[in-house]
Amino acid sequence: MPTLSDTAIRKLEVPARGRRLVFDDHKDAPKGFGLRVTAAGKRAFVLRYITADGKDRLLTIGEHPTWSLTAARKRGADLRRDIDGGVDILEQRREEKAEPTVADVAERFLRTKRDRKSHREIEAVLRNHLLPAIGKLKIRDVRRRAVIAPLEALAESRPRQAGILLTYVKQLFSYAEDREIIDASPVASLKAGTLGKGLTSRQRGRVLSADEIRALWCLERPPRGVHRATLLALKMILVTGQRPGEVAGMRWAEIDGPRWTIPAARRGKTGSAHTVPLTDTARAILDEAKGHPDHVFNARGRPLGPGALAKAVRRCAEALGSAEADTWGHWRPHDLRRTMRTGLAAAGVSDVVAEMAIGHTRKGIAAVYDLHRYELEKRAAMEAWERRLLRIVEGKADGDNVVALARGAV
Repeated sequence: MPTLSDTAIRKLEVPARGRRLVFDDHKDAPKGFGLRVTAAGKRAFVLRYITADGKDRLLTIGEHPTWSLTAARKRGADLRRDIDGGVDILEQRREEKAEPTVADVAERFLRTKRDRKSHREIEAVLRNHLLPAIGKLKIRDVRRRAVIAPLEALAESRPRQAGILLTYVKQLFSYAEDREIIDASPVASLKAGTLGKGLTSRQRGRVLSADEIRALWCLERPPRGVHRATLLALKMILVTGQRPGEVAGMRWAEIDGPRWTIPAARRGKTGSAHTVPLTDTARAILDEAKGHPDHVFNARGRPLGPGALAKAVRRCAEALGSAEADTWGHWRPHDLRRTMRTGLAAAGVSDVVAEMAIGHTRKGIAAVYDLHRYELEKRAAMEAWERRLLRIVEGKADGDNVVALARGAV
């Protein structure tokens, strides 16, 4: 297999008929990269690959000399990374050229969300409430009134869910517009307020009361239907303020003495690792959880998932001490995080440090110029919350100011 160069490309013999493929042996050339020469004398850079189901594909990158050899190699390397990740480029291009239905575009849209924690929710909302109504329509033929019908029907009984559906519908059609599948989104200017009273979803503001905190913390044994690891994980969320999914997936390899580092790969859209100072209370929970060499929290031999936490809390709300509080109902795992964040404010921790402690990423000009990592400040914040939490558990603090701050909690 030769090493391609501009000179070698010009000197390649033209086949008497058909085509000739010459693959590149250069160190910078991706696997399958080469040149196609036709009987008409045309030369084009190509990339050959095998799909997951064994199909042999030959993908054209571009003609020479319009494409330089260096640029073609670089483009080939980019395509190769996608292919090695399971993408069939040619099939993807064929799909994009076809006249897709709403369901077809929804499938592509959902593939872009697979790495998001909200992927399953987005998929369920679209499949349950949008696709049955307009999934078979060609997406170019969809008009605003076709989308409004399922939204208004859902709003009659479940206004908050309809608000969520509107959000995802707008994302779907915006995706189609960005990729020039449609000329313009038919719902870009559609406002929730025009579709019925109560459609706009409110930001959840539930925090645990002092009684609920004590009830959860003082359980001597898990109630029926709740695994011991689930109870420990719920307490860890309350102690550290981290996301339920991050706590459920906690690994021993992430813990280094008094620190827990959540890797970027487990932090979803934030895209960066996050270090959590572990207080004595957090480390005591870890001591109770010991038993599995890899994952910290395991139930019946399998690591916990955030879905398992939510199901357990929903199924055993009263046994966990969860009361029907105002309009929000029983508490959920994420409400433990909000309770901790609200408790940080009640303990006098500044907003900047509190946000850093629970793993929120900074935005705007502060993210560019303020590169201080706040490690000492985060530890002091965690310890301040630990002292407050233990006073609540011991009945020495009623937690009223935690509840009073709920409306402003994050």
